[in-house]
Amino acid sequence: MTDPQQQGAPGGPVFLGPVSGNQIAWGNQTVTQYQRNDTAPAPGFEALAQLVGDLLLQLPQAGLAEQDQVDAEAAAEEVLAEITGPEAPEPGRLRRALNGLKGALAPVATGAAAGVEAGAQEWAHEAIRNLTTLI
Repeated sequence: MTDPQQQGAPGGPVFLGPVSGNQIAWGNQTVTQYQRNDTAPAPGFEALAQLVGDLLLQLPQAGLAEQDQVDAEAAAEEVLAEITGPEAPEPGRLRRALNGLKGALAPVATGAAAGVEAGAQEWAHEAIRNLTTLI
């Protein structure tokens, strides 16, 4: 039996996995393609987007355990996805993502995280305070 994923137009591409959001062209002499990816934050969420973007850049220096850092990055990415998506941010989803991010930073802010770099406790405390103030 022939695997349907392996069938394609002669000389054309064969996709072996998801290709969502991709643009392709073949058999053309010239081609012009446009793709719009809106990543601007929703109106009123610009400061939050800036803060979360900065937190993502600073997380590696915070001294979090590997899994805690992964969780914090995932929560931060969820916040950014919610406020930069094509639709208005959904308050419940945004609140849950922010709580996840604050929760990941809490052990650093309270000094409970072992091996935290110097200054990270104040940094995390300020980050939590700023996240709370912006929402």
